[in-house]
Amino acid sequence: MPPVATTIVLLTFSNVFMTFAWYAHLKDLSGKPWIVAALASWGIALFEYLLQVPANRVGYTRLDLGQLKLLQEVIALSVFVPFAVFYMKATLRWDHLWAALCIVAAVYFVFRSPATT
Repeated sequence: MPPVATTIVLLTFSNVFMTFAWYAHLKDLSGKPWIVAALASWGIALFEYLLQVPANRVGYTRLDLGQLKLLQEVIALSVFVPFAVFYMKATLRWDHLWAALCIVAAVYFVFRSPATT
């Protein structure tokens, strides 16, 4: 698999773990002390790091740091939106669409010229 594709796959799975680590406790552990939620989140985040670190190492062979970071943010939001809507039952608003369009513009500007690394 090409390095950028490998990076995208690893970052996607990494972000699934991280999204659950950061936000699922708000729903699933709301009645527990914060330390329980923190320890559970920490345990989930371990798996995020086991995917994120190799993803960034592979990605950095083809992408510059800014491209790698923006790719991570786009993937994070692509994972977060379905999580928020389907798991947390959040409501999307028009402002979310406008924010997403700003991110699309950021992607354009960061990726419009070749990586320098």
